[in-house]
Amino acid sequence: MPHESVITATALTRTFGHLAAVNNLDLSINRGELYGLVGPDGAGKTTTIRLLTGILEPTSGEARVAGYPILSEAERIKEKIGYMSQRFGLYEDLTVMENILFYADIYDVPNKDRQERIERLLGFSNLTPFVERLAGKLSGGMKQKLGLACALVHTPEILFLDEPTNGVDPVSRRDFWRILYDLLREGVTIFLSTSYLDEAERCTRIGLMHKGSIIIEDQPKNVRSSLAMPMMEVWTDRVRTAGEMVRTVRGVSSVSVYGDRLHIGLERSENAAAVLGMLAREGILVQDHREILPSLEDVFITMVEKRA
Repeated sequence: MPHESVITATALTRTFGHLAAVNNLDLSINRGELYGLVGPDGAGKTTTIRLLTGILEPTSGEARVAGYPILSEAERIKEKIGYMSQRFGLYEDLTVMENILFYADIYDVPNKDRQERIERLLGFSNLTPFVERLAGKLSGGMKQKLGLACALVHTPEILFLDEPTNGVDPVSRRDFWRILYDLLREGVTIFLSTSYLDEAERCTRIGLMHKGSIIIEDQPKNVRSSLAMPMMEVWTDRVRTAGEMVRTVRGVSSVSVYGDRLHIGLERSENAAAVLGMLAREGILVQDHREILPSLEDVFITMVEKRA
């Protein structure tokens, strides 16, 4: 059975003056996918989501969401989607329940369906004990869950989430992802942006975005394996000094710092000996080293450096 695309974009472009925030973007997202748009701040992730949700008009190109073109049917699209921005519009002087009822009014949720939907969403997000608490008194993680409940109150087919766990503590991030997986099992298509590469690993498919363009798109495991180069990890207590030196070694293609470790991309496995030899000659103690598989971050950094 062929996959049904519920989000498509062809040559989608949005410029602000001379800056192309989204540059000639092509997308095809299938029903039931959890698609992650991954990249640093300024990559174009938020602009992409605002284009697809009908908030911004494209400079050129086209897109369809839930079968409707974004240019001529933006209002129809809004009936089919839920959207949670980075700063979701909660009313901090309203309670949890009052916020949810407000969004139910905005989306014209029928009265006969409201009670059941709201009770289910409160249970879903573990917010039932907090229905009388002011939204402004919630923790960051609970605010995100309330934002998600408000975005889901009209039972959308497609959910757009713009960096939904940014600044949220690790326990709340885990709970948030549990909710997303429950939604996937119910058939909701989820399109999210994130700068957390560990979260990208949880997606069905990802697109790595840089300067408004997707530079690689696939399942996370396939993206990692696409970097067909040996990679070594080196532990040292002089990691930044070592990193600068390693960049000068012939046969080194990329160097990234991870705390007290370096990830070093090599043209050939044999180049590892040259790296270790140079560090020894410079008096830099290598506490340990090993060959590793590239992480998503390694792939992203290497591809960006090649483009630069």
